Amino acid sequence: MILESTQAGLYCSLGGFYIDPSRPVERAVVSHAHTDHARWGCRHYLAAKPSEHLLRMRMNDDAEFEFLEYGESISIGGVKVSFHPAGHMLGSAQIRLEYRGRVEVVTGDYKLGEDPTCESWEPIRCHLLVTESTFGLPVYRWRPESETTSAINEWWRQNRDEGKCSVIYGYAVGKSQRLLASLDAGIGPIYTHGAVEKGTEAYRQSGVAMPSTTYVGSIEGKHDWQGGMVVAVPSAHGTPWMRRFGRISTAMASGWMAIRGARRRRSVDRGFVVSDHVDWPSLLKAVELCDPETVWVTHGYSAVVARYLNEQGRNAEVLERADRGEDEDEAIAGVPDAESDVSAGATDEGRSEP
Repeated sequence: MILESTQAGLYCSLGGFYIDPSRPVERAVVSHAHTDHARWGCRHYLAAKPSEHLLRMRMNDDAEFEFLEYGESISIGGVKVSFHPAGHMLGSAQIRLEYRGRVEVVTGDYKLGEDPTCESWEPIRCHLLVTESTFGLPVYRWRPESETTSAINEWWRQNRDEGKCSVIYGYAVGKSQRLLASLDAGIGPIYTHGAVEKGTEAYRQSGVAMPSTTYVGSIEGKHDWQGGMVVAVPSAHGTPWMRRFGRISTAMASGWMAIRGARRRRSVDRGFVVSDHVDWPSLLKAVELCDPETVWVTHGYSAVVARYLNEQGRNAEVLERADRGEDEDEAIAGVPDAESDVSAGATDEGRSEP
């Protein structure tokens, strides 16, 4: 085996590096820029080139960075390391390790299908596949992207016609930019929460097309918000920051919205099923396409997925990770929030929040 599981995360002793470590280490190979995968305080980071602006935005200034293009490889202690698109968010990558003919792949967080804000996941044949299972239950089956996009824009259009401001919640980096890319700017103006705007600017610097947005905090005095769309972080809901918008309709974009009662618990008007993780059928498809000898399942409903794969003739086991909990969800990147009244919620990682 090339990889072993440790208290600090997946470790490659041959190369002396950790993959997505749970604590500061000397050398970290990271799958993407969300803070539960790219921990602050490591000495050296190796990541996919498209994630550069996001990583530099939130890491300590004295950290050392090294970036590889997708498909480019580097040898570390005789282990060939390369990054391949994961489809989770901008710069997200599967990490492929090869040593003496053996190939092991860590998916990080990933999803199948197209996303205008990042490169699509691609299958990698391997001996060992480490897969997440955040939504690893049969109940989680995502609708086609076009249907969800149309529903969001129709909701916005209806709110505009009723003289309301629309507010949709998505995590600051990744989810929010995916939402922005799907919005029909012809319906009305688009505004952003401070944490969302900072992440969006990093996407723009990376060459990802984003619609024109106005940072909410840049508007002084009275302003007519009717007909507009505000993309905000979930922690803004119910705070004084929301009062400025007048009559509003709120929505949550999350994979958890597939479960009855999730919208009610969130106290929002609408719930849209938008996830940057694989659903049940996509997870099974990914395993089939990669066709590994062994599957390590982590992050979520790992026991359910491992049991099912074993019943289907696969060799699968739960990867016990001391560094992450079982109720993990789509992560918020740790970017500072310009609106101080909701700053704590905008910068906390909180994978247990939908």
